[in-house]
Formats: sequence, C-alpha cells, structure tokens
Amino acid sequence: MLQLKNICYDVDADRPSKARRILADVSLEFPDGSVTVITGHNGSGKSTLIKLLMGIDKPTSGSIIFNGEDITGASVTERALKGFTIAFQQPVRFKGITVRDLLNAACRKKCSTGEACKFLYTVGLCAKDYIDRPVDGTLSGGELKRIELATALAKGGEVFLLDEPEAGIDLWSFDELVGVFDKLRDKTVIIVSHQSKILQAADRIVVLNSAAQPVVGARDDILPGLTDAAAPYCRRGNADAE
Repeated sequence: MLQLKNICYDVDADRPSKARRILADVSLEFPDGSVTVITGHNGSGKSTLIKLLMGIDKPTSGSIIFNGEDITGASVTERALKGFTIAFQQPVRFKGITVRDLLNAACRKKCSTGEACKFLYTVGLCAKDYIDRPVDGTLSGGELKRIELATALAKGGEVFLLDEPEAGIDLWSFDELVGVFDKLRDKTVIIVSHQSKILQAADRIVVLNSAAQPVVGARDDILPGLTDAAAPYCRRGNADAE
C-alpha cells in the first residue's frame, strides 16, 4: 500500500513572499494491484504529485508511506531499489546510448535479444528496427515515449508512475497502450492523464483541484461526473491534442 498523508507542497517555500501552494493537505491511498488515474485542471499538481512519489521533489510537509515505512526522505535511488519505476511526460534523450543499452541498464543485466524484443514488441515497436538505434534526436517523440515505456517494463517493480504516457502517441493505438496497463494490473499503477480511454481503463480515479480536496472514487462512480462543463480537462481523441 502506498499512502500520502497530509501532503503540502509549496513552490519557492524558502522565499515566503513568493511562495505558492500547489498541493494543500492531500491524503490519498493507492491500493496494491490497482490502476489509479489522476486527472485535473492544468496547474492542479498532477505532475508534482508524481515527482513527490518518486522522490524527485520533497513535500513541504506531510509524509509518504510505502508498505508501512515512512519514505518521505528517501532518495530517487532508494525508491527505485524499493520497486518504484517512473516514465516522464517528456522522455529523456541519451546521446551515445542505444535502445539495447537502455534496456540493459533498466534490467541491471545484459538482456538477451529475445528479452529486449519482448519489451519492444509489447509497446508496439519492431525490435529489429530499434534495438540498435541511438536514443537521440533521430527518434520522434512518440518513438521515445514507447521506448521509455519499454524501459519501464524492463526495469519492473511494484509501483509504476506514468506521467501522461499517451503524449506523442499517434500511430500506435490507445487500445495497445491500455494493453500495457493490463499487463501491470498486479502492481500499483498511478497514471496522470486527461484522455478518456485511459480514464476508462482505471480502477480508481483521483480528480485533483488546487482549490479543494481531491475527489476520489471507483471509475464507474467518478467518470460519469467528468462532463465537459465540470471537467474540461477530460479529453477525447488523439493524444497530440494535449
């Protein structure tokens, strides 16, 4: 079980005159073996929440508990060793590193060609076309996104933090993307997304609102209320519209 207890996060907290609160007294639980989708208006703190869970940023106050252990002060490396895996909204490019190198690093061993092909195939890439390509500017945003998801699968773990995994996905269908989530349903999966198909794939939905407490519930209870009037951030169609 992953829990947030009374989390507050302020930008420029060390400069009181310029401090701005992004998250205010947020308490959430993310059950094992569930897919939770976090949505909300721009600036509501969705990506910030993912960074706090991974340890990239530290909360101004409150605590983060994982399997009964307080990990609020744990580093990114410490959380990765505990089974946390992240895929960023904007994938990182690595000059001089091939896709094979990246998968080897994620696995923390030399992946066999068969293993590497399995990870790439799962995210809709033809392994023979990509396995020895450099992870650089010759790859499109969508290709980089899928390689990053393949890397996350290769690393494995118990908690998967996916920040807008649909970003840049065009030719690859949403159905295949949702299929990746289905393969992780025995883990704790936390996804930031506005997209209706991804919201429909959730077990639980968290609606963040910087001016109020989050609304949390089962998909079938929350999704009908995400109308265009009440939640303009819930979008349909191609991810490139984001």
